[in-house]
Amino acid sequence: RLANAVTPLWRLPYQEQLQVKYQSQRKILQTLASRLEKLGIDAQKPGGLCCPLQPVVPSPIVNGYRNKSTFSVNRGPDGNPKTVGLYVGTGRARNIVCVKANHMENIPPEHKQVAECYEEFIRRSSLDPCILFHEGGHWRELVVRTTSHGHTMAIITFHPQELGQEALATQKALLKEFFMCGPGTVCALTSLYFQESTMTRCSHEQSPFQLLHGEPHIFEEVLGLKFRISPDAFFQVNTGAAEVLYQVVGELSQAGGDTILLDICCGTGEQGLCTIGLSLAHQVSKIIGIEVVEKAIEDARWNAAFNGISNCEFHSGKAEAVLPQLLSSWEDAQPLVAVVNPSRAGLHYRVVRAIRNCKSIRRLLYISCKPEGEAMRNFLELCCPPDPRKKLAGEPFAPTLAIPFDMFPHTVHCELVLLFTR
Repeated sequence: RLANAVTPLWRLPYQEQLQVKYQSQRKILQTLASRLEKLGIDAQKPGGLCCPLQPVVPSPIVNGYRNKSTFSVNRGPDGNPKTVGLYVGTGRARNIVCVKANHMENIPPEHKQVAECYEEFIRRSSLDPCILFHEGGHWRELVVRTTSHGHTMAIITFHPQELGQEALATQKALLKEFFMCGPGTVCALTSLYFQESTMTRCSHEQSPFQLLHGEPHIFEEVLGLKFRISPDAFFQVNTGAAEVLYQVVGELSQAGGDTILLDICCGTGEQGLCTIGLSLAHQVSKIIGIEVVEKAIEDARWNAAFNGISNCEFHSGKAEAVLPQLLSSWEDAQPLVAVVNPSRAGLHYRVVRAIRNCKSIRRLLYISCKPEGEAMRNFLELCCPPDPRKKLAGEPFAPTLAIPFDMFPHTVHCELVLLFTR
């Protein structure tokens, strides 16, 4: 059941998986074309699409491609409340169980091994798991991150409840001993982090990640550049496919030596590393990166300096606050190309408006992990006729080319790169 819920295409040969995804992307572009027609825009191209659609670019790695996995703690099918795995069922039906991820095709063996060891540790522990968030218990989520350099980072989330500092120190010491000297040594962790969290999701600012053992960062290489990864850094979950994606984005941007590239990492509280911008820095005159988390900017600056990239400037803050300010006084004659890679919530309306109203932006690359969701609203805002009531004065964009990338083999998800021009 777990494999069918999380990776529903796992039984299909890989070429058939790509075909399923291609058809779903076709439907999305047909929907966009018909919605643009309702706005009075002649957007119908052959096949009822709004623009040409290229075949799905396959993932270089099909199995075990994830570099980050999040495991929950809850009751297993056998009723044991200290089971580490992935959820099956729904809260509404009250049939949630936590199933071990051993047979999941998309999770690498190293992640499964850390999950097994964490389960062994919490089953030995005298403390209860935190299952229903406000009803006591302590042991919670496990996040495992790995890189092609062979680095492994484990991040354990713990609800402190009423425990004092001494009791907390004891639990941290037991955890460290288990992974450094006990059965957990088989995981060969590069970094072991601990976070005390009274919320379901918590940033470093709200509750710091505490390094119990090892290195503060793990390192990954993308297109010959080295990136340091913090516990809460956002990084594409499939490194090999991300490399292919960034290369194509570089080609589609048509950014030359006189171009300024605007890399808008519209984070969701996770750190973006301005990876796209840094990977394209060598072909443009300047990179301007915008990221919501201050610590992400630190990482981006470190990554730029470490890789000898000096033509970057980074702005910290919400894109909807920073971008309009940045572009309102934009008088630069240099070509400006924008790359946006928002979360599933899409771009804030003020970001779309700032892009629309900046005459210098003639090419926009929109990378979407859920193009049928909120991104669709953005596509319509970018392409609709000028609307003074909505302060959309700028010339509309038009969808020019769509390229889907299979970042998530065995699942139904696809990353769509849509090129807009005007």
